[in-house]
Amino acid sequence: MSWFAALRDTARTGLTVDRALTDPKRAVRGAVAVALVLFPTLALGGARLATSAAMGAFIAGTATFQRSFRPRATLAVAAGTGLGISTFLGYLAVGIPGAFPVLLAVWAFGAGLTWAIGPTAGIVAANTLSVMLIVVQLPVSPLTALGHGLVCALGGIVQALVITLWPIGSWTAQREALADTYAELADYARRLRQDPTAHVDPAPFMTARHAAALTPWQDRNRPPELRGLRGLAERIRPTLAAIADPKVGAPEEGPERDRAREVLAAAAEAMDALARAIRSGDPLRLPSSAPALTLVARTEGPELRGAARRAARRLAGLLRGAADALDRGAEDTIDTPDVQPGGTLRKPPLIRMLPTALRAVRRQFRPHSAVFQHAVRLAAVVTAAYLLARLAGFEHGYWAPMTAAMVMRPDFAQTYSRGVARLAGTSVGVAVSTLVVQLARPGEWVLAALAVLSIGGAYLAFRTGYAVVTACISSYAVFLLGLQEGNPLVTAVERVGLTLLGGSLALLVYALFPTWQTARLGERLAEWLAAAGRYTAEVIAVYDRPAAPRGREVRGALLDSREARSELLQAMQRADAEPGRHASGLPGVSRRQLDRARAAVGHLGRVAVLLEAHLPGPDADPVPGAAEFAEELRLATALAAGALLTGQPVDFGAVREAQERLERQLADASPGVQRDVVRAGTRLLLQALKDLERALRAGGTAGSAGRREAEPTGR
Repeated sequence: MSWFAALRDTARTGLTVDRALTDPKRAVRGAVAVALVLFPTLALGGARLATSAAMGAFIAGTATFQRSFRPRATLAVAAGTGLGISTFLGYLAVGIPGAFPVLLAVWAFGAGLTWAIGPTAGIVAANTLSVMLIVVQLPVSPLTALGHGLVCALGGIVQALVITLWPIGSWTAQREALADTYAELADYARRLRQDPTAHVDPAPFMTARHAAALTPWQDRNRPPELRGLRGLAERIRPTLAAIADPKVGAPEEGPERDRAREVLAAAAEAMDALARAIRSGDPLRLPSSAPALTLVARTEGPELRGAARRAARRLAGLLRGAADALDRGAEDTIDTPDVQPGGTLRKPPLIRMLPTALRAVRRQFRPHSAVFQHAVRLAAVVTAAYLLARLAGFEHGYWAPMTAAMVMRPDFAQTYSRGVARLAGTSVGVAVSTLVVQLARPGEWVLAALAVLSIGGAYLAFRTGYAVVTACISSYAVFLLGLQEGNPLVTAVERVGLTLLGGSLALLVYALFPTWQTARLGERLAEWLAAAGRYTAEVIAVYDRPAAPRGREVRGALLDSREARSELLQAMQRADAEPGRHASGLPGVSRRQLDRARAAVGHLGRVAVLLEAHLPGPDADPVPGAAEFAEELRLATALAAGALLTGQPVDFGAVREAQERLERQLADASPGVQRDVVRAGTRLLLQALKDLERALRAGGTAGSAGRREAEPTGR
């Protein structure tokens, strides 16, 4: 993609306006909290103190609109505390010659590093930087600086108090996440009827897992019907795949395939009903025939046999368990056949997560880390913009570094799309609000009311687009700062010019010192290959020692594989928006070969899913040789991941030899479903590894991986 095309596409993305609005009740609640801070502070402390208080309340409210399943009150308090500290330090430093630019650079660097914790932390940290720039104007005494910091923190506390006293949809996000998982399972079952190797979207499962990580208070107060359903959904997913797959499930053609399609259609109807009940909280209403609860009970017509019949029985038990959980508000452990206990994730309080967050930040102190490079860029651009505005003699020079801080993100697409949206939104917002101030000349109380209305509009437009949100925020800042003395028209011209300066500087520096996701695609693929190999090996090892408790190891390996796959897909999506040639990031490997390799690794993950669907019970007979094969697979995929990064050829000859030994042992073992499943699964696994070798061979062909879907099944 050329630079022109990349800039055109990112600009179009930044200026896109969606008609969707945030929940109006939440927007009104956030604006009310800002008003509860702004008006009393204006009456008691004056315009300057009111500015600090209102900025604190606004940013704390913004934090509660970020995607998070934590109690919103906790986020508001954390954001308010950070705002108070940044304001206090900023006021102290501005009175010491040369100290404020140093503090600004250090704080910006730290704000950039917080992206290692997550997007919410990164956005809140950037907002604390903006507030530091806005409210710090003149030197004050340490006591006054402390007062400004406290009123900023007060804004966060008031937001938290309003959220606590005025709860809105307390469990809506968790319900939506869980319902989306069952809706995706229903769609997946329908796709499997036509394509037995169709893939499932893992995003709803990952989101549901994050939603299920509760604080102790949440765990005590969550609706009983939300208990246990996520674990059941995780077990339903591989069971559906096992029924549909022609290698380990129903035959590709014939009466059994028709019966499998009936089972999948019935399961889809049942899961649609489950999704509706979870989303609304209403009683479960299954289809009138309720076929999903008697999937294998009928005697007329064709029947499923072998592994397919076993998977169908397991699916029926899982669906009955889900229906019972909704009907009776069951505990996390559902007492049904084929359902294993699924524990509840626990999310510690924010203060207990501090050591984990610090470790995540410390791991980013590497020159090649995208987060570290973003922190360096942010510190350099914000400090340079501040100094340039000061040297030019602008009275409101903070608009330039503030724009840079709000625009810059760790990747190209977000930085440029937000940059264009920020420039457009700020220009419109400043122009309109300044025109209102110039023509109406409102008093300070009217200005305060207009500021509250603007921030309510910003809260309401969070889903509409960043350009609209920026226009509302710019109007809010104009009305709020209009409480202080100055010529509104001159100030408006300055703000627009400084916005252009800060935004342009941010975009220019990113172009000169970029962080390309393309260069990291090979690393992401290698991580997914190693994780998928560990997951598959853990599943196969269970067949050798079914009585050994290995559920935690299998679950952990699954989550690692799913996370690695998600990171690769996100990196590829961001790389596609970057200018320049779309390389693979691997020595001697083209982007086309990378796509084929990704399909092969996805096929490897799918084999693990099929094998997991037939995991033996503790009293089952062991499959001899499975553990030895699993260990060989784990080692081979780890070595292959290292070979990918160093440009060495990928070879799975050792796995093929291990599979031959396993075949000989299986031939001598007693017949059984478990043996047949392992034999079929390992053969599919070898085909996936062969496809991977072909995909990465210089000048090679894609093999069967190239003929499969570009986006394979993975978990």
